Amino acid sequence: MTAKRLDFIDLKTQYAELKQSVDSRIQKVLDHGQYIMGPEVRELEEKLEAYTGSAHCITVSSGTEALLIALMALGVKPGDEVITTAFTFIATAEVIALLGAVPVFVDVERDTCNIDATKIEAAITDRTRAIIPVSLYGQTADMDAINEIAARHGNIAVIEDAAQSFGADYQGRKSCNVSHIGCTSFFPSKPLGCYGDGGAIFTNDGDLAKAMREIRVHGQERRYYHTRIGVGGRMDTLQCAVVLSKLERFDWEVERRIAIGDRYVSLLEGNNAVKTVTVRPGRTSVWAQFTVISERREELLATLKAADIPTAIHYPTPLHRQPAYDGLCRVSGDLSNTEYLADCVFSLPMHPYLTEADQERIVGVLKG
Repeated sequence: MTAKRLDFIDLKTQYAELKQSVDSRIQKVLDHGQYIMGPEVRELEEKLEAYTGSAHCITVSSGTEALLIALMALGVKPGDEVITTAFTFIATAEVIALLGAVPVFVDVERDTCNIDATKIEAAITDRTRAIIPVSLYGQTADMDAINEIAARHGNIAVIEDAAQSFGADYQGRKSCNVSHIGCTSFFPSKPLGCYGDGGAIFTNDGDLAKAMREIRVHGQERRYYHTRIGVGGRMDTLQCAVVLSKLERFDWEVERRIAIGDRYVSLLEGNNAVKTVTVRPGRTSVWAQFTVISERREELLATLKAADIPTAIHYPTPLHRQPAYDGLCRVSGDLSNTEYLADCVFSLPMHPYLTEADQERIVGVLKG
């Protein structure tokens, strides 16, 4: 008998569990007809402020737009530099380049896959305007150390790219509320996702919040009165309604993600073929992806494919190797860990509805 094909991320089961709430909230939007900036937009922002402890939440049209608007609010301009990691999704550097600034890449830690805070200071110049640590795979970077470096060098903002880590904890604080600005994504595969594109920006700075709210509506202070350059960056009301429904059981889903991640780590202990990503003390990971590291990646991917187990690679080509960024970025120091991980990482099925039996099947294939 052929084993069933597993879902890499099971959104169908999640919807079945939340169907009544999702359908009801969507119907409410259809009934009132306020598809742009309807009441669900502010309702979601208020609930996300309460969840993270941030003073201000600004919902936007995507996680990419969140990063772009954050940089615009900070006044990042051509010739400025923004320090980040090359081991991330392209959007992290894309928004820097779109503003004519220079992405400056430093290496990552091999065990956490997150930016190495000890490499940041050497990359700072008099043109450095911001640092963007990426909370990769669901765990924040060493935010206290990064914030301290930024503070020591004056007017350098820290923007957490928390597209993969919404719901995670860092030293008792929530991801998105551990730096000047936090940006997240509600892309469907994220820990808290909608049914299209969406995102949010968080800050405790009222002036920045005002700027970002205006930038997301074409720089508009009031109707048809524009005080700054902006974008069309609003999150639509229907997507906010979906996230409001998902928030109802998000705490349970975060608990499940942590438990499933812990179980993967336990099951893979002693497996010489793969290493798991380290979660540092004082932090939790919401495992947006459950990613493992192996120098036998191609062999193991073929084995998993033959067993009808889906996989993905996050990410196969680091950003400093991307053709579009040739001549547009600067590399600070050695990126050997970045390049090693790009050659060795792959991700296993991960979602809150993954069963113990399915986990055992997946790990059994890896051990076989």
